[in-house]
Amino acid sequence: MDTISVNNNEYNILKLLGHGKGGYSYLAERDGIHVVLKQIHHEPCSYYTFGNKIEAERNDYARLQSANIRIPKMIDIDIANERIVKEFIDGDTILEMVVNGQSVDEYLPQVREMAALAKSCGLNIDYFPTNFVVQNGMLYYIDYECNNYMDEWNFENWGVKYWSKTDELEEYLRNAN
Repeated sequence: MDTISVNNNEYNILKLLGHGKGGYSYLAERDGIHVVLKQIHHEPCSYYTFGNKIEAERNDYARLQSANIRIPKMIDIDIANERIVKEFIDGDTILEMVVNGQSVDEYLPQVREMAALAKSCGLNIDYFPTNFVVQNGMLYYIDYECNNYMDEWNFENWGVKYWSKTDELEEYLRNAN
């Protein structure tokens, strides 16, 4: 079993959860508790420009907390090794639900509430459905990425297109495989 150290704490890596534009997220375990361990990467991304990714994660976490967006708790951050440990939200992503033919309509009020909270603080979050997990009926934004607010990237103008089986989502799924 692979292990990764975060500030001298060893985590057993159980499986890869996802690979995004900023890093790899793993389901990990320490002392019988499941967590998400994110390892920042520096792979090129044609559609997004990054500065210091680990500092951005820390700063965005604080901005999301201030905006009262429901996010997993940051448990630890290792600046030198560019690793973050955060609370594991156990549930299906909105993308998994949509792909499996489940309606996500009951979660639209929750994401719209998050969008209003974000906008009131001058922020947009990444509304792509892989970034939202449902646990016990509650919607969590599991990414820490946020940007300055722009109408073009808000939920109604961009994100909602991916929260149902639309042409945009089908194209994304074709390109992802």
